[in-house]
Amino acid sequence: MSFSTILGFLAGVGLFLGSIMLSSDNWWIFLNAPSFVMVIGGTFAATFIAFEPRYVMQALRILQSILFAHKIGRAILTNEVGRVIRWGYLTQKGGLPALEADAGKLKGQDKFLSFGVNLVITGYTGEEVRQILANTIESTFQRNTVPADILRHMAATAPAFGMIGTLVGLIIMLDNMGSDPSKLGPGMAVALITTLYGVLFARLILIPASAKVQQREEIVRFRNYLVAEGLALLAERKSPRYIQDKMNSYLDPSLHFDIDRQMKRGK
Repeated sequence: MSFSTILGFLAGVGLFLGSIMLSSDNWWIFLNAPSFVMVIGGTFAATFIAFEPRYVMQALRILQSILFAHKIGRAILTNEVGRVIRWGYLTQKGGLPALEADAGKLKGQDKFLSFGVNLVITGYTGEEVRQILANTIESTFQRNTVPADILRHMAATAPAFGMIGTLVGLIIMLDNMGSDPSKLGPGMAVALITTLYGVLFARLILIPASAKVQQREEIVRFRNYLVAEGLALLAERKSPRYIQDKMNSYLDPSLHFDIDRQMKRGK
């Protein structure tokens, strides 16, 4: 579970509800089913008009996934450098057959890494491996960030439907004002709730979710570029130490892989 995401959401909701309860005794007025239906229903309706249904459903599934921890952490980047360096030593000793035997277990576990290793084994040059994997990384990134675009679209749409709901409420309120002017205040309060729902839905859920989806895909893209560079260096038959230094140049110094340190530990 992504505890920071859950904690942030609960804190946002708690602060919002707490401020209401401290400011008013009549907090039930903030619960209004027609306003909720107007905002949520209108947002989803507009989204299904703007995008293909399968992409919308994908965005909703990814919206749930942000509650879980991301699979790629900082330590994994260091491990990727170590893995490519180990392959460098294997290739030095046993050639490409040794790399193929060791990387065979990747099939079904990491499709990108498996694809990259197959390019090296096939005999492509380092530059060819670099170009092919760069195309793969960018096309995958574009596909995987579509849900983030959809969530951003929903975030822009929700406040608009909140305003539409407010206008509908004002029209109804003004139509009834002649018969009972005393209902003007309560009617205005109910009308404004729809705008509140729209802004809250956008700012507390949709915009943070789209930002997290975008950030996670950028992390995956960075990891893939790191691995792609290592595989290209393998194809160029660079030494393990050169591979280490080149891949470490992409990373924060605190994440650098150190061959000498690993050798000492092995002893």
